Amino acid sequence: MPHSPQPYGQSPRVPAQASRLPAPQASLPAEPGLAATAPGAAAEAATLSLTLSGEPETGPGAAPAPEAPALGPLYVVGDVHGYLDELREALRAQSLIDEDDHWAAGNTRLWFLGDFTDRGPDGIGVIDLVMRLSAEAAAAGGYCKALMGNHELLLIGAKRFADTPVGSGAGTASFQAAWLLNGGQRTDMERLEDHHLQWMSRLDAIAEEDGHLLVHSDTTAYLEYGDSIEAVNDTVTETLQRNDPDECWDLFRKFTKRFAFRDQSGPQAVHDLLARYGGQRIVHGHSPIPYLLGQVGSEEDEDGGAPAVQGPHVYADGLAVAMDGGVTMAGKLLVVQLPLAD
Repeated sequence: MPHSPQPYGQSPRVPAQASRLPAPQASLPAEPGLAATAPGAAAEAATLSLTLSGEPETGPGAAPAPEAPALGPLYVVGDVHGYLDELREALRAQSLIDEDDHWAAGNTRLWFLGDFTDRGPDGIGVIDLVMRLSAEAAAAGGYCKALMGNHELLLIGAKRFADTPVGSGAGTASFQAAWLLNGGQRTDMERLEDHHLQWMSRLDAIAEEDGHLLVHSDTTAYLEYGDSIEAVNDTVTETLQRNDPDECWDLFRKFTKRFAFRDQSGPQAVHDLLARYGGQRIVHGHSPIPYLLGQVGSEEDEDGGAPAVQGPHVYADGLAVAMDGGVTMAGKLLVVQLPLAD
């Protein structure tokens, strides 16, 4: 394991991830003989050809171009870490789900910032809920999407590679040992199925919504994986597909880094990411707010002694928003609408 603070801690891939694939182009074969039709048919044939080619009709009587679907409000969710009951409560408080845990928010957009499992009691239940909400939100005209967290990488590695040795800065390690050390729950591993693994392995690492650059970890390591959002996401997906334990370990190790935006150099680190990938402000999870503020010594301080988290932490000259309320240390699971109220 790297010598840094211990890391802590929708259905198949849905619109955000699928959008990287080129859309299939409609192709209609030309009908033979149109040019040899009766007098006056040439104009009709030309009109038919124009319509079939997909070019918009103009002039009186032309149908108006369809409007793009309206975008609903944008919400983000911090790290959940298996706390399913707290997640349900927080989503209901924002009227995003109903009392039966079904999507109730129409065209609302909802992003989870990663880390669904480990430390808490029901990580697989959290994944099942997010996957189901992804399908229900899409059917209602909205969406529910999720980012790759370091604990998704850790769980994937523990399942795929178990005790296979991997090289680390501290010597030889394994995904299995690191997973247990970082709150891995044996009940999650027992309930983990192939469709959960497939869903996790296709999650994006980075996204941009309404000027907010969404990432899981407060690190600049994303810069090592590509010059665009699409390139970063493709690189992460391809790395997991190659199924090499050392490559996957290196990816996990880099996603585990933190505090890049916290100190005096923090604003510049944020600027570096925004300049590369776009957006005006970074929104991240990963580092619990009490831990980020130095109010507790480590993520294992679960005695409730830290000041209560009331909401996101805005820092780095207002350029970064921390969303991990520290639910694993008697904190708060944050579900917040963006942009934040001033």
